[in-house]
Amino acid sequence: MDRQTLIEKLNESFTGEGLAVGDTPDMASLTVECEQLVDICKKLRHDAPFHFDYLMSVTAVDRPEDNIFELVYHLYAMGHRCAVCVKTTVGRDNPIVPSVSEIWPAADGHEREPYALLGVLFAGHKDLRRILLPDEWEGFPLRKDYQDDFMLVKD
Repeated sequence: MDRQTLIEKLNESFTGEGLAVGDTPDMASLTVECEQLVDICKKLRHDAPFHFDYLMSVTAVDRPEDNIFELVYHLYAMGHRCAVCVKTTVGRDNPIVPSVSEIWPAADGHEREPYALLGVLFAGHKDLRRILLPDEWEGFPLRKDYQDDFMLVKD
Protein backbone atom coordinates (compact mmCIF):
# COMPACT_ATOMS: atom_id res chain seq x y z
CA MET A 1 0.00 0.00 0.00
CA ASP A 2 1.48 3.37 -0.94
CA ARG A 3 1.53 6.23 1.53
CA GLN A 4 -1.29 8.19 -0.09
CA THR A 5 -3.59 5.15 -0.01
CA LEU A 6 -2.65 4.57 3.63
CA ILE A 7 -3.52 8.17 4.51
CA GLU A 8 -6.87 7.82 2.75
CA LYS A 9 -7.62 4.57 4.64
CA LEU A 10 -6.60 6.16 7.95
CA ASN A 11 -8.93 9.09 7.26
CA GLU A 12 -11.78 6.71 6.37
CA SER A 13 -11.30 4.54 9.44
CA PHE A 14 -10.32 7.02 12.12
CA THR A 15 -12.52 10.07 11.94
CA GLY A 16 -13.66 11.75 15.07
CA GLU A 17 -12.71 14.02 17.90
CA GLY A 18 -9.13 13.79 19.10
CA LEU A 19 -7.75 12.10 15.97
CA ALA A 20 -5.56 13.72 13.34
CA VAL A 21 -4.07 12.09 10.26
CA GLY A 22 -0.94 13.66 8.85
CA ASP A 23 1.94 13.11 6.50
CA THR A 24 5.57 13.56 7.48
CA PRO A 25 8.55 13.34 5.12
CA ASP A 26 9.14 9.74 6.24
CA MET A 27 5.69 8.24 6.80
CA ALA A 28 2.03 8.76 7.48
CA SER A 29 1.12 9.76 11.02
CA LEU A 30 -1.89 9.41 13.29
CA THR A 31 -2.27 11.53 16.41
CA VAL A 32 -4.65 10.12 19.03
CA GLU A 33 -5.86 10.95 22.52
CA CYS A 34 -4.13 8.89 25.19
CA GLU A 35 -7.42 7.28 26.24
CA GLN A 36 -7.95 6.02 22.68
CA LEU A 37 -4.46 4.62 22.19
CA VAL A 38 -5.16 0.94 22.90
CA ASP A 39 -8.38 0.79 20.86
CA ILE A 40 -6.75 2.51 17.89
CA CYS A 41 -3.67 0.28 18.11
CA LYS A 42 -5.84 -2.86 18.22
CA LYS A 43 -7.55 -1.74 15.02
CA LEU A 44 -4.23 -0.92 13.37
CA ARG A 45 -2.88 -4.35 14.34
CA HIS A 46 -5.85 -6.59 13.60
CA ASP A 47 -8.29 -4.88 11.22
CA ALA A 48 -8.22 -4.72 7.44
CA PRO A 49 -6.79 -2.96 5.55
CA PHE A 50 -4.01 -2.17 8.02
CA HIS A 51 -2.51 -5.24 9.76
CA PHE A 52 0.46 -3.39 11.27
CA ASP A 53 2.09 -6.52 12.62
CA TYR A 54 5.47 -5.09 13.61
CA LEU A 55 6.10 -2.57 16.38
CA MET A 56 9.42 -0.97 15.40
CA SER A 57 9.80 1.35 18.38
CA VAL A 58 8.20 3.21 21.25
CA THR A 59 9.89 6.46 22.14
CA ALA A 60 9.06 9.54 24.15
CA VAL A 61 9.96 13.20 23.80
CA ASP A 62 10.09 15.53 26.78
CA ARG A 63 8.29 18.80 26.07
CA PRO A 64 8.59 20.75 29.36
CA GLU A 65 7.50 24.00 27.69
CA ASP A 66 4.07 22.36 27.16
CA ASN A 67 4.28 20.25 30.35
CA ILE A 68 3.84 17.01 28.36
CA PHE A 69 5.59 13.94 27.10
CA GLU A 70 4.91 12.98 23.51
CA LEU A 71 4.84 9.22 22.95
CA VAL A 72 5.74 8.03 19.47
CA TYR A 73 4.98 4.52 18.16
CA HIS A 74 6.47 3.42 14.83
CA LEU A 75 4.50 0.59 13.23
CA TYR A 76 5.14 -1.44 10.10
CA ALA A 77 2.88 -3.71 8.04
CA MET A 78 5.01 -6.48 6.57
CA GLY A 79 2.32 -7.51 4.09
CA HIS A 80 1.81 -3.98 2.75
CA ARG A 81 5.37 -2.75 3.20
CA CYS A 82 4.23 0.49 4.74
CA ALA A 83 4.79 2.31 8.00
CA VAL A 84 2.79 4.63 10.21
CA CYS A 85 3.72 6.78 13.17
CA VAL A 86 1.18 6.93 16.00
CA LYS A 87 1.55 9.81 18.47
CA THR A 88 -0.10 10.67 21.75
CA THR A 89 0.66 12.97 24.65
CA VAL A 90 0.50 12.70 28.42
CA GLY A 91 1.08 15.28 31.14
CA ARG A 92 4.49 15.41 32.81
CA ASP A 93 2.84 15.64 36.24
CA ASN A 94 1.16 12.22 35.99
CA PRO A 95 2.69 10.42 32.99
CA ILE A 96 0.60 7.27 32.74
CA VAL A 97 -0.03 5.75 29.31
CA PRO A 98 -1.79 2.43 28.61
CA SER A 99 0.58 -0.34 27.59
CA VAL A 100 0.34 -1.84 24.10
CA SER A 101 2.29 -4.97 25.13
CA GLU A 102 -0.85 -7.13 24.81
CA ILE A 103 -1.12 -6.03 21.16
CA TRP A 104 2.57 -6.25 20.26
CA PRO A 105 4.66 -8.36 22.70
CA ALA A 106 7.78 -6.46 21.58
CA ALA A 107 6.40 -3.45 23.47
CA ASP A 108 7.54 -5.16 26.66
CA GLY A 109 11.10 -3.98 26.05
CA HIS A 110 10.29 -0.83 24.12
CA GLU A 111 8.10 0.61 26.89
CA ARG A 112 10.74 0.00 29.53
CA GLU A 113 13.09 2.55 27.94
CA PRO A 114 10.81 5.62 28.28
CA TYR A 115 9.97 4.38 31.76
CA ALA A 116 13.63 4.19 32.79
CA LEU A 117 14.82 7.37 31.13
CA LEU A 118 11.80 9.69 31.41
CA GLY A 119 9.56 8.20 34.09
CA VAL A 120 6.60 7.43 31.82
CA LEU A 121 4.47 4.69 33.41
CA PHE A 122 2.75 2.15 31.16
CA ALA A 123 -0.46 0.93 32.80
CA GLY A 124 -0.96 -2.80 32.32
CA HIS A 125 2.70 -3.56 31.60
CA LYS A 126 3.57 -6.83 33.32
CA ASP A 127 7.27 -6.16 34.01
CA LEU A 128 7.83 -2.41 34.14
CA ARG A 129 11.33 -1.95 35.52
CA ARG A 130 14.44 -0.08 34.48
CA ILE A 131 16.15 -1.55 31.46
CA LEU A 132 19.14 0.75 30.92
CA LEU A 133 19.94 1.96 34.44
CA PRO A 134 20.52 0.30 37.78
CA ASP A 135 17.45 -0.10 40.01
CA GLU A 136 18.86 2.32 42.58
CA TRP A 137 19.27 5.16 40.05
CA GLU A 138 17.48 8.31 41.16
CA GLY A 139 15.69 10.51 38.65
CA PHE A 140 15.15 10.28 34.92
CA PRO A 141 18.19 11.35 32.89
CA LEU A 142 16.42 12.21 29.63
CA ARG A 143 14.09 14.73 31.22
CA LYS A 144 15.20 18.16 30.15
CA ASP A 145 15.14 19.41 33.73
CA TYR A 146 17.28 16.53 35.06
CA GLN A 147 20.47 17.51 36.84
CA ASP A 148 23.08 15.28 38.34
CA ASP A 149 26.32 16.15 40.09
CA PHE A 150 28.16 14.37 37.30
CA MET A 151 26.53 16.59 34.66
CA LEU A 152 27.24 19.90 36.39
CA VAL A 153 30.19 21.84 35.06
CA LYS A 154 32.69 22.57 37.78
CA ASP A 155 35.05 25.56 37.71
